Amino acid sequence: MNTSVTLERYPGARTIQAENVNLRFIMEFAECDDRRLRAALAGLPALISSAPHRLMFFAGAAALIVSMLWWACVLASGSFGFAFPPAPVPAGWAHAVFTQYGMLPPFIFGFLLTVFPRWMGQPALSRRHYVPVFIGVFGGYLLAHIGLLDLKPLLLAGLGLMLSGWIAALIALGGVLVAHKGRDLHALSCYAALLVGLCGLGAFAAFVLGGPWQLAYVAIKLGTFGLLLPIFFTVCHRMLPFFSASALGTGYRVVRPRWSLAVVWGLLVLHLALDISHCQDWLWLADLPLAALFVYHAIAWQPWKCRRPGLLFVLHVAFAWLPVAFMLYALQSLLAWLDQGFLLGRAPVHALTVGFFGSMLVAMVTRVTQGHSGRPLEMGAIPWLTFLLLQGVAGIRIAAEFKTESPRWLVFAAIAWLVALLPWVLRSAWIFLTPRIDGRPG
Repeated sequence: MNTSVTLERYPGARTIQAENVNLRFIMEFAECDDRRLRAALAGLPALISSAPHRLMFFAGAAALIVSMLWWACVLASGSFGFAFPPAPVPAGWAHAVFTQYGMLPPFIFGFLLTVFPRWMGQPALSRRHYVPVFIGVFGGYLLAHIGLLDLKPLLLAGLGLMLSGWIAALIALGGVLVAHKGRDLHALSCYAALLVGLCGLGAFAAFVLGGPWQLAYVAIKLGTFGLLLPIFFTVCHRMLPFFSASALGTGYRVVRPRWSLAVVWGLLVLHLALDISHCQDWLWLADLPLAALFVYHAIAWQPWKCRRPGLLFVLHVAFAWLPVAFMLYALQSLLAWLDQGFLLGRAPVHALTVGFFGSMLVAMVTRVTQGHSGRPLEMGAIPWLTFLLLQGVAGIRIAAEFKTESPRWLVFAAIAWLVALLPWVLRSAWIFLTPRIDGRPG
């Protein structure tokens, strides 16, 4: 057929021909995009496993939502009367255990598996070292959370898998320590805390298997004062003065006393011994010196000099929660010693967990994420929003201890956590699942 004749005879033919060309272009573009998408998805496992912090931080970000979503449902079902599957173990204990051993440790493992070799001048760990940690710790955590929906066999299987991932991490990190002959004080402190954490997680697994309730109580206390607090303080002890000096230069005086790590460990062991022995009215013997020691560090690290940049400022604000928490712990114990009862309820523990652990987590992980993705070392809008909202969440949770309708306030605090963390989690997950913006590997 003569195309020119057809176009002259039928005025609409030009439009039809143009539409056909556009359609072919759209189809080719769609096919191209589809190929790109398939290629991106095919390369995703290699990308996310290219560095330990990518895998483990992604797991931790997901756990921040999963843990609190489950807990919010448990609290809301009790306060508002809707049906929700009961946990095979006391829900409050499960909440304490899985936030301490399942929600925060992925971030800890991601950080330590990255920095241990750097701290000790050893080669970086490979996939065969950290992928099993991810599979065990995060896979077990997810399986255990399904088990909390009244499926005890899955809860036990999840705990077993978590323990296997924990052991894999200890083997990988222990190899770095042995190669360096154990000469790094901060690495030794963190490793000791991880060993305590393994004992605590094992104690809870034994309780779920049918052991006495005291095992669950010990697991909760070891998680707070033998695992998380020693690691968080050790990392702050090493990194806060380093970050401050890097940002401020010669005008900043680095204070990093070696003796304080040993003193903190000794006082925490005393706290644990008194707490596990149910001598809570004597805890002030450990908690008052700890509060004083944390005040000393907070002042010695000169936060008034660290108001800029924001990424440094939030680290010092987060650390300020630590002396506040131990002042509350000491006050609680002194009131009990004076036969006034435990008037502060769980306010001290949530000043520590939500205030200090939560705020420091957002501050530290944001810094690591920015630096290791090739982005500027600055607080963006979403990290600022989350950090500020989290201060309010800590306030709500502490205030809930003194409200007449405390159960409903607990629901509000859990929902507030989800609202505060969700934007930060989504942003962080996107960064972990995409290449560095500077084109470098890792």
